[in-house]
Amino acid sequence: MRLNWEYQSFYAWRDSLTKMRKLFLKKKIMVFKGFSSLVIANAGLGNGMSRHQLLRIVEEYGLVETLLMPPNKPYSFVKYGTTEEAKKAFDALNGKEVTLEDFGQNIVLYINFVEKVFWQNAAPTSLPPGLMVIEKIISPEEERRMLESIDWTADEDTQNAQKTLKHRKVKHFGYEFCYDNNNVDKDKPLPGGLPEICDLFLEKCLKQGYIQHKPDQLTINQYEPGQGIPPHIDTHSAFEDEIISLSLGSEIVMDFKHPDGRTVAVMLPRCSLLVMAGESRYMWTHGITPRKYDVIQASELGQKVGTITADVGDLTLNRRETRTSFTFRKVRRSPCNCIYSSVCDSQKGQQRQVQPSFPHSEMEASKLEQEYVHKVYEEIATHFSSTRHSPWPQIVEFLRSLPKGSIVADVGCGNGKYLGINEDLYMVGCDRSKNLVDICGEKNFQAFVCDALSVPIRSGSCDACISIAVIHHFSTAERRLATIRELARLLRPGGMALIYVWAMEQEYKNQKSKYLKEKNGSKDKEEEISTGVAQTPLSDQMPDSSSQDSACSDQLLNDSKDKGCDAEPVADSRLPVHTNRTSFHSQDLLVPWHLKGGPKKKGESADTVLFPAGSKESQELSPVFHRYYHVFCEGELEAACRSLDCVRVQKSYYDQGNWCVVLEKL
Repeated sequence: MRLNWEYQSFYAWRDSLTKMRKLFLKKKIMVFKGFSSLVIANAGLGNGMSRHQLLRIVEEYGLVETLLMPPNKPYSFVKYGTTEEAKKAFDALNGKEVTLEDFGQNIVLYINFVEKVFWQNAAPTSLPPGLMVIEKIISPEEERRMLESIDWTADEDTQNAQKTLKHRKVKHFGYEFCYDNNNVDKDKPLPGGLPEICDLFLEKCLKQGYIQHKPDQLTINQYEPGQGIPPHIDTHSAFEDEIISLSLGSEIVMDFKHPDGRTVAVMLPRCSLLVMAGESRYMWTHGITPRKYDVIQASELGQKVGTITADVGDLTLNRRETRTSFTFRKVRRSPCNCIYSSVCDSQKGQQRQVQPSFPHSEMEASKLEQEYVHKVYEEIATHFSSTRHSPWPQIVEFLRSLPKGSIVADVGCGNGKYLGINEDLYMVGCDRSKNLVDICGEKNFQAFVCDALSVPIRSGSCDACISIAVIHHFSTAERRLATIRELARLLRPGGMALIYVWAMEQEYKNQKSKYLKEKNGSKDKEEEISTGVAQTPLSDQMPDSSSQDSACSDQLLNDSKDKGCDAEPVADSRLPVHTNRTSFHSQDLLVPWHLKGGPKKKGESADTVLFPAGSKESQELSPVFHRYYHVFCEGELEAACRSLDCVRVQKSYYDQGNWCVVLEKL
């Protein structure tokens, strides 16, 4: 039997407690006895049950071979040595009220038998490159003196720039660290320099080689249980390579995330030193999740140095205490010349990457899409998702027109914007970007990772499919046609598919698209208008947009360069880079995405810029990623669909800068 228990708040459990207890106690819940494994609902790490408390409870009824507690889930699994012991535990614990030791709150245990529990022992993860954790860098006596040297009772806005932030207390020495841009004002040093009590410690760090420069900036943060700091990267141009942080008063788990989506949770013990240099300093975000408990390894409670492995057989809760951190930095006096130029604010204006050429083979096409589509969306997933919140009316109309109970596949679902439009449908999404699929999971949508050229869904099993702003990312006519053919394969006879692609004609029937209309509008809206993403072509590459109205012919299937619409063929030329909010002058092009920094972009890996949002300087310093697009001429998408003998085009229309087709499976 497979059980899937979703988290409910303590209040929800309390409100329904009486009714549910009666159901269980009256045996109205079907029970499958005869197995030695149990699932214990309402008793997991996700709702405050520690491993030590649960183990004491279940060990009263027999030999416990295994206790599995998945991270952040409100349920656990226990395997006894015999079926009789499992039955004994079931009879005694099902419907029993217990008190969570760490919360002082009563919960009710709900139990059932399971035949098997499948899990894999998680492989240990490595620390991010360049990151070190040094245990016991100072003695308890040194820790005491450093903590006592901090005067938190002083008035705010003193010479040490003391502030009480929403999530913690903070003091600055040397220079005030500005959290709105992760930088300092180098022209405004604070009087007094760094505290003398830090001198011996810093000399030790220099002697041991943990730092190469003596720091001249110190930030002291005090975190109470439940407080944290958003994920961020200290701006490259602001500080030298090594950044070190001393943990005092309590241990903590710090979360690191790479732009490709990899995450590592690192335990920082009390009196330990965190050293971030190289890749870990320049590429990985670091932050502390605001919570009162950390999930840690149970085998070395509070002493584990390094990564927290998601081993469900060795996880428990660790209550946070008040932690104070001393973070030391050296202010940089020259531009950063690190090797991570794609995210370095000092090197943005210097980047002159060689633009890729139009692909002339299947291998070249695959490589182009991997570099300029797949990798890019992994990098920008969080920012991209923040711009995808307004469903398009005609897509909503299509989904709501489908019969109740229809099975619908959203191929290229992105952040799942359309997966929850019609609750009467059974919708599943898929996307090539793991980070976007993870965002769907956070919204409790069903989605998985796959390529639109090969969707692992049984043929003829879907009543409908949608493909919104996906096919224009495939770089040859053959691959675009193969994607449409794959959509048709998923449909049952009579099933419907809706396809949206970006249009070459951003001005159609004397009407400008929203994309062009908002040329002078907010940059934040730039990525939201076209249902796909923001756009941009070299203005000197092609004729004026007034010559873009002629239709493409059926030659698109025989000409891999997709000539037509009076667009100049790219042939052997480099792919042009589009200029945002302008008409297209080439069908095949690279479209920039200006990655935005800031605390509202959870987990984002970009540097925070040093200038006001929207300013020319901020645009120049923000990381820029280029995505490949093939924009479709009028009639091109419809012609491709009509070339397939398994579908019929029911409708073809233009919708705010997109060409759209509704297909029916024959």
